[in-house]
Amino acid sequence: MNDLDRATEVLQALMLAKRAPPQQALSILNGLVGLLRADHDQPMELEEARSGAFLAICEIGKSLHRGQPADHLWGTAIQATEQWIALAG
Repeated sequence: MNDLDRATEVLQALMLAKRAPPQQALSILNGLVGLLRADHDQPMELEEARSGAFLAICEIGKSLHRGQPADHLWGTAIQATEQWIALAG
């Protein structure tokens, strides 16, 4: 699976998780870990975009895990993932 495929799958999962109840959303986000792993030989820009998406998704996961609202975090994660898609495409 190439970076564009992975990033697209992550974006689809984010959109699904955003509409899900918190515990289900957390489960969906936890399932993304494998897709967000770095490849060995990536251009720096692509690696930065991927890691930005990863960190933004982690922030949502932390909020959901703590039972805190995450509404304000979804946009950042979606934008970071869209940037990853743009660079991977």
